[in-house]
Amino acid sequence: MPKLKPFLNYQDQINNLTTKKGLTINNPSFAEEKLREIRYYALIDGYKSIFYDYTTHTYLPGTTFEDIVNLYDFDEELRLLVFKYICHIEQRIRSQISYYFCEKYSSSQNDYLNPNHYNYSRRNMGGINKLVQILAYNANNSSAHDYIIYQRKTYQNVPLWAVVNTLTIGQISKMYSYMQSDIQSRISHCYEAVNERELRQLLKVITDFRNVCAHNERLFLYHSHTDIPDTMLHKKLGVPKTGSNYSVGKNDLFAIVIAMRYLLPKDDFKRFYKNLRTIISSYQKKSSEDNTSKLLESMGFHSTWNKILRYKP
Repeated sequence: MPKLKPFLNYQDQINNLTTKKGLTINNPSFAEEKLREIRYYALIDGYKSIFYDYTTHTYLPGTTFEDIVNLYDFDEELRLLVFKYICHIEQRIRSQISYYFCEKYSSSQNDYLNPNHYNYSRRNMGGINKLVQILAYNANNSSAHDYIIYQRKTYQNVPLWAVVNTLTIGQISKMYSYMQSDIQSRISHCYEAVNERELRQLLKVITDFRNVCAHNERLFLYHSHTDIPDTMLHKKLGVPKTGSNYSVGKNDLFAIVIAMRYLLPKDDFKRFYKNLRTIISSYQKKSSEDNTSKLLESMGFHSTWNKILRYKP
């Protein structure tokens, strides 16, 4: 078993960073304040990557404590922005699922609690049974939402348009994937140049990034376990390939920007894009050109990323 790391007070942490790790700390009081506020693990271990030489276990020459704080602040702003617009996507897909399902069947909860009203194949039946159990509990037993209790007591029925608000984005994503093909098709047609299979993939990746944002985890370096599909935007932007596969924009932050271009209404995406450029520009003003370049590279932002509005999906 490796030895446990000893406890270090704030002064010890600062001394360790300067004497052993080679980090420049111009204002020890500011450094201690930030370590108290954020924690060593969340700040230093979370945001040292683009400034650190993992061979020598020291910081690159000239790296300051402020460099790490600036990156932390950037990631916090980025996380808030991405979360906001993922919530817009989430709200839209909830609305479409409830509308097109009820259009085909009805507003009765008996319909969305019927496994046969989904694509009840051998591959899906376990997931559908689990989804139906969650929907049944939320509709019939949960006391966490006043609007659900009102529908239950007043009408003895909780319609799908009410109960979908109780589901997580992951559950919504799975619910779409279990829908019958005609409903999936109607929903996918609400988006420009996205078919049913592509929408399923996009929602899986959106779910992963949404969870990172919601749990306040480091975002700029995050990679999903699922890829978004190859798109015309990859091609039009000249995203580089390794062999036949795109090397960026598949499961990194740039993939989320591409996904939002497809899943957000155009005006909504324009606002997201404008705010994203503002956040990046603000970081650029506080950092060296080299650090900004490393940041963009770590997010998967190819050199043409800022031309994404020039092309139709």
